[in-house]
Amino acid sequence: MSGYVTDTAPIRQEERFDESAVSAYLRRHLPDLVGGGTIVFDQFPGGKANLTYRAVAGDTELVLRRAPLGEVASSSHDMAREFGVLSRLWEAYPPAPRAYHFCDDPEVMGKPFIVMERRHGYVVRDRWPEAWPSDDAKFVTRAARNLVRGLAQLHLVDPADVALDEFGDPEGFVERQVNGWFARWEAARTRPIDEMERVVSLLREGSPEPQRATILHNDYKLDNTMLSERGELVAVLDWDMATRGDPLVDLGTLLAYWSDGNGPTHALFGDDTVTFASYVTRDEVIAEYAAVTGWDVSGIHFYEGLALYRIAVIIEQIYARYAAGQTTDQRFATLAPIVPVLARGALDVLRNPR
Repeated sequence: MSGYVTDTAPIRQEERFDESAVSAYLRRHLPDLVGGGTIVFDQFPGGKANLTYRAVAGDTELVLRRAPLGEVASSSHDMAREFGVLSRLWEAYPPAPRAYHFCDDPEVMGKPFIVMERRHGYVVRDRWPEAWPSDDAKFVTRAARNLVRGLAQLHLVDPADVALDEFGDPEGFVERQVNGWFARWEAARTRPIDEMERVVSLLREGSPEPQRATILHNDYKLDNTMLSERGELVAVLDWDMATRGDPLVDLGTLLAYWSDGNGPTHALFGDDTVTFASYVTRDEVIAEYAAVTGWDVSGIHFYEGLALYRIAVIIEQIYARYAAGQTTDQRFATLAPIVPVLARGALDVLRNPR
């Protein structure tokens, strides 16, 4: 999605659904939002996982999100989880869009889905928004710092204030993450990659003691956010893996994606991908986060290594759907060689803390 107006497109043929059935469902369950008239659908074409659509009913725009085509990992693409967070978090954390409704009947849209508010802004992926003065270092630096502060401010939300103090299971969270992502790797892998085994061994040797349990986005990165033409954080999107646990897991993820041309995630995005790394360094990201939260970040290399491993598994899961013929999206055909690069990057971070 590159802008306020042109961020949707006609629905891809293989990702269509019964629009009349979904329209009838929305009119029945959300009459105050959609009324009784015609509802028109299109699609947000960016992203490589969950399917996200726009529903337009008169002057009202809503967003519908559902899991991708084919079989998916049991604990990912969880629309019930996303609804549980977004139906509450918006009250204390303004960047969280409000979720209005969860449909658990897969017959309506092919998979369970959520209905949420539409935010307007720029989801930055492969190009700077035209409205941004991208040659203005002060502007871009401010936008980058807004992204970092947005993460820190999420972690400062008291879960009890939004009735999420029973959400997730923070005890042993990081250890479960290591073992859980290894299990996903075993289920998804299309070929053996020795580096993936070595990364898991290093992660299992021990993790830093968590300082507290906070609400985690669990996939916080630039293209899961929406920024305004002034570089302000408008929205944080894609909460289907949200939970409660060690907040440095989120910071590790942000750092793993905060890559210049030498970083392992560069193999995933290429030279044209927008990155803030030339304006705000990784060390500055860490310092900004620590300044807002006041927390110890000395063990952050562990969390960045874990994040790179997770990304490698996610890419393999996506590629495996393509290899199995569950999607014909040609974007996925080029993902296979990226997983070993990410695994080697994780090994480097874990063995050579910066």
